[in-house]
Amino acid sequence: MLVRVAPRITYGASVSSAIHIAAALLVREGRALLAHRHPARRWYPDCWDLVGGHVEDGESPEEAVRRECLEELGVRVHDPRPIALGVPDPTLVMHSFVVIRWDGEPTNTAPDEHDRLAWFGPDELAGLDLAHPDGLGELVTAVRSA
Repeated sequence: MLVRVAPRITYGASVSSAIHIAAALLVREGRALLAHRHPARRWYPDCWDLVGGHVEDGESPEEAVRRECLEELGVRVHDPRPIALGVPDPTLVMHSFVVIRWDGEPTNTAPDEHDRLAWFGPDELAGLDLAHPDGLGELVTAVRSA
């Protein structure tokens, strides 16, 4: 997982054939909210990850991240700030956002996708089984700068 300030990154795939994903890094009081992916998930099972999902046809990445946060966390996000959070998968385009303001208290409203949610400080992230552990340093930086 790579984090840089930019709207998006692609890794080798043509944008038209790639799967577009929108993901949110919610940060409150210096802690990041991560979702533990359900062990039965086909992709990236039984690990910690950002909340998000596919960008639907006709939807912008910002609209998708707002929808995903509402569907999976029950919160309405405000002013999502784009960061590039890439994955080493040439079939995906990540559209990632840091979110520091939202309405509601995040709860797991998608238990078929995640089996739990938790808040982690930057120093706690290294001890987690992350979906994309190669980007740990960049994730820590994003949390600290939010």
